[in-house]
Parts: sequence; structure tokens; C-alpha cells
Amino acid sequence: MDKIERLLRQHHIRPTAIRLLMYKFLHEKNVAVTLNDIESGFDKSERTTLYRTIKTFEKNGLVHQIDDGTGVAKYALDEPENQKGNSQDLHLHFHCTSCNETVCLTDHKIPHISLPKGFVTQDMNLVLKGTCDKCNRK
Repeated sequence: MDKIERLLRQHHIRPTAIRLLMYKFLHEKNVAVTLNDIESGFDKSERTTLYRTIKTFEKNGLVHQIDDGTGVAKYALDEPENQKGNSQDLHLHFHCTSCNETVCLTDHKIPHISLPKGFVTQDMNLVLKGTCDKCNRK
């Protein structure tokens, strides 16, 4: 059994052909992708199949959704150590206002924040905005 199949099975995801292809597609990207980006990479697949696949990956801890302020959800693979079910990966994201790409800054973790009594965190997202290294070189 190949590495991707084992990884999907570890996350309780049945390794269908589309799921294997979707994982490979996401793995080859260096930036977060939208559902439209995924659709462009899979022109012969139905939108609902792709949406269900990405949502299955998200529900089972294989990808995370990023709200970068553009109004369009983006998705990126979780770091391998977090894909093993360790802890939730809380890292920074960077959105380039020039090329509109969003990248995970996995080496920059969001610190633990103590909330007042009675407050419960449901989601945390920290996005830095500016221009990326590629756009700055132009």
C-alpha cells in the first residue's frame, strides 16, 4: 500500500481515486487553494465531488481552512506531525495583497492565549497581509 493510501486510512478516509489525486494535488501546491483552484486542476470531476472530498479531508484533520479576508475559503494540507492526530496546528498565514496568494507560515506558531473565565475559543486565525517575496522581487 502506498504512502498516501496509508495516510488517508490513518485519518479514517477511504482511499478512492479522487481522494488520492486530490491529496497529490494539494501536496504539490506551495500555497493555499480555493475550491475554484481545485476545480481547475480537475476539469473532468464534478464540483460536488471535489467539495465533499475537501470537506472530508478537513473533517478528518488532513487539511485546514484559511479565512484570509478575501471572502473565499482557502485550503492547505496540515503539517505531517499534525496529520498524525497530535495537536491542533495553530500557525500564522500570510496573504499577499499583490498576487492574492496565501501561504502557511508553519514555523511561526500562534501562542496560547488565556481567555477570561467563561470564554471558549472555537476558532483562531491570524493572517498577516502585505507583499510576498516573489512580488517584492518584481
